[in-house]
Amino acid sequence: MTSSAFGPVPRCAGLLVAAVLLLLVAAAAATAIWFPAVGATTCPGCYGLERISPGLYAEPGLTPAQRRHVAEVVEQADKRVRGFFGGRESSPDILVCLSDDCYRRIGGGGERGIAVLNRAVMLSPRGVDSVIASHELTHVELHARLAGAEVPQWFDEGLAVLVSDDPRYLAPTGDRCLLDPRRPLPVTLEEWLRRASADPQVYAQAACRVSRWAQANGGQESLQALIGRLSTGHAFPDIQIPPP
Repeated sequence: MTSSAFGPVPRCAGLLVAAVLLLLVAAAAATAIWFPAVGATTCPGCYGLERISPGLYAEPGLTPAQRRHVAEVVEQADKRVRGFFGGRESSPDILVCLSDDCYRRIGGGGERGIAVLNRAVMLSPRGVDSVIASHELTHVELHARLAGAEVPQWFDEGLAVLVSDDPRYLAPTGDRCLLDPRRPLPVTLEEWLRRASADPQVYAQAACRVSRWAQANGGQESLQALIGRLSTGHAFPDIQIPPP
């Protein structure tokens, strides 16, 4: 029998508390070791990142010019996302690395940027520009607005390409399509990652499908309305690609 401020505590209860604490410590250690991206976005300072402004973190040792560049990129991306959605409902932390060592340390891979658990964004040295940043911020904002509703992964990615105005996958004016989808687009994240790793132009196909549907249904506002309907429980519609 042990004691506490509230009186005697049975030994078995004390052992249970100790076991729970041990499990929590082990879970935290496992997160840091096996899932550094989750750990870094939860505690950026624990991975050596410095705060530039509220919600924005970057690797230490940057020059004043580099810090300004990072802040400007994120500000431009924020404006693009706000401009499309008419504001922001999400407020993800953004972690920026200007060196490969930093990006590997926080759990990044070969991508330019990534949205982590739809609550944070990590940008690699190759992704510190407004297009990549707004693409990833769009993923987070979309899922914040969907409130748990599911969408096909091709729609998620196609919308992000459209909002970010990515010139790699969109024509500058008129019909934005650079490449028509020639076969069904990936619905799940696993399918998307597999296809995109083999053919990055699947992004152009997804963007084509989303942009042509929007053009045929009232433009940007039609996408906002669709997201609103999905968030209230409506099923995702059978989106067909109108001819150019």
